[in-house]
Amino acid sequence: MTAKKHSPLPFEAALAELESLVGQLEQGELTLEDALQRFEQGIALVRTCQAALQRAEQKVAQLVERDGELETLPFSEAAG
Repeated sequence: MTAKKHSPLPFEAALAELESLVGQLEQGELTLEDALQRFEQGIALVRTCQAALQRAEQKVAQLVERDGELETLPFSEAAG
């Protein structure tokens, strides 16, 4: 059997799914097994969101313009 590669979820979809999982966990009504499964799913979604944010940071850093020239700056400097 061949493993299918899933395309990563868009950031907004991953964040919405993560928020839903957190809500389910906060209710405290899941069995331990279900809670652990949701937690594992949540970790994967956090990693997806972090990767998307890192890609966005790189794009912002590449697009910072100073004195008519594009200049690469760390994200923290670009935001200020």
